[in-house]
Amino acid sequence: MRWWSVANFVSNAGTWMQLTVQNLLVLQITGSAAATGLSMSVQAGPALFMSLLGGAAVDRWSRKLTAAVSQTLLGAVAFVTAVLVALDRLDMTSLLVLAAVTGTIATVDGPACALLGNDLVPAEDVPSAIGIGSMVHSAGRLVGTALAGVTVGFLGTAAAYAANGLSFLFVAAVVPFLRPAPGAAPPAGPEAAVAAAPDTTVREGLRFFAGRPRLVALAGITGISAIFGRNYGLTLAVLVTGPLAGGAGAFGTVSAVLAVGGILGAFLGARLRRPSVRLVGTLAAAGALLQLAAGLSPSVAVLLVLVLPMAVVESVSDTAGTSVLQTDPPPHLRGRVLGAWSSIGTVWSLGGPPALGLLMELAGARGALVTGGLLVAGAIGAGFLVRGRRTVQPVALPTKPGGEVAGREALSTAA
Repeated sequence: MRWWSVANFVSNAGTWMQLTVQNLLVLQITGSAAATGLSMSVQAGPALFMSLLGGAAVDRWSRKLTAAVSQTLLGAVAFVTAVLVALDRLDMTSLLVLAAVTGTIATVDGPACALLGNDLVPAEDVPSAIGIGSMVHSAGRLVGTALAGVTVGFLGTAAAYAANGLSFLFVAAVVPFLRPAPGAAPPAGPEAAVAAAPDTTVREGLRFFAGRPRLVALAGITGISAIFGRNYGLTLAVLVTGPLAGGAGAFGTVSAVLAVGGILGAFLGARLRRPSVRLVGTLAAAGALLQLAAGLSPSVAVLLVLVLPMAVVESVSDTAGTSVLQTDPPPHLRGRVLGAWSSIGTVWSLGGPPALGLLMELAGARGALVTGGLLVAGAIGAGFLVRGRRTVQPVALPTKPGGEVAGREALSTAA
């Protein structure tokens, strides 16, 4: 698990280095901010249509082999991009094609790496493993974003892509030496596919997801939170630079506090032993109320006081939700459930920012934060109320004139 965490840190740093440089590269090629958004959408697009197939592949194949191959392929794409950039042969068309290929491979790589990391620890420690993964991801994002500017300044844009390629190869080299915890990893490969033949279809994964109320509730909580909350890079940027009259430096401070809160929340989430959907909903509602208060902040200083617990609560909620998602399905269905979740999440990520942008146009930054907080907290509270009213109704048994239950002897025999 320590080796896997180191490998993921290196890989996340390389990925964020490339993502940062890619946006700059698109601007250099086209001079268009819209083209930058297009490249990001093209890379995310395959998850909308192919995640279910990717999850099915993870359920059928060995996770170690799948993760090693997918990481190697991602490294190859990064190296090809680096060569094209170095030779000044990269145009917008080839960049979009490479982004689409990366997104397609990621539909297999994402669930394979997530489930492989869970296999390295006993089942009761999976929430801790997910929390550690969240901390590693946050730290890798900070380091990768910082290294992007240094790398481009001293070595050029191609070096950032080459570094990311090396980070993928490092992960692929570590995978063969990982030892799953005893009893943690389900059988995989052809034998497992034969043993679970009735349940290896994509349809079976969708049927399980749709028929599992707690997963549907988790999807609803996460979806409404993703659309009307969470997008603090947009809402808080407008709030700080607009109504609060702060500059880029003030928003940088807010962003840093958000990052610190995310790491603290991941640490706290790693200590969860039995996370539940109710816990996820409670934390999401608490975060929504903090968001509402943030929208009413009179100054940047007050906003900073609220931002830290907002980030902590959000990070703990994410860790708890991921733990439920990755442990609730039976082992032979987890890849397909993660695939279905990835498809749903892509809808949120593509549709959420435009919806939030429209809300900001109508209500402003403060109005968007306040309205979004009310919608998220209200929807989750209504869900709890509906759930609480679904109580078991008592069954009236026939009684004799003296009040004795009729047919007691037969009931005793049946019991």
